[in-house]
Amino acid sequence: MKKLDCSGLACPKPVIMTKKELEAMESGELEVIVDNDAAKENVSKLIKSMGLNYEVFEKEKLFHIIIKKDKLGCECYIEQNSERPVILVGSDKFGLGDDKLGAALMKSYLYALTEAEIKPKTMLFVNGGVKLVIEGSEVLESIKTLEEMGVEIFACGTCLDFYNIKDKLSVGSITNMYTIVEKMNSASNTIKL
Repeated sequence: MKKLDCSGLACPKPVIMTKKELEAMESGELEVIVDNDAAKENVSKLIKSMGLNYEVFEKEKLFHIIIKKDKLGCECYIEQNSERPVILVGSDKFGLGDDKLGAALMKSYLYALTEAEIKPKTMLFVNGGVKLVIEGSEVLESIKTLEEMGVEIFACGTCLDFYNIKDKLSVGSITNMYTIVEKMNSASNTIKL
């Protein structure tokens, strides 16, 4: 089993190092060691997105993530999921112009998306868009419905921190810029709102 010690490293470095190591491996097991919850969660999300099996245990204040990769693992998962679009939501308003109209249009758009035949694979909320996934948001129910329908919902952790609303996140999970880049780059189509 290969070992990758990422303790002491801030995100997204553990995610990037884990991804490179997994891509270099044809098959086998990799043990990734991290020392904080954020790195543990972000590495776990990467592994899930690659369609691989893993387990996590804690020992002496370190998280050990054991990843199992077979020869087909990643390639099959990427082919199966790359046709649905990724939607990047960079504002809590839809379009430019009047803010009240923009808020109404965003509410209408997200509701319509729950009714659409083709759902996005992933929705990435960045900058002011993170305000849509917190408690009190007028569109929270539509986003929760999309998540229940299998849409991945990710909110930028740096953005949540900037607006000081991380503790109010009510749907989806916190992510980092590396994961956002990976989701956008692996999509056959990215839509920016």
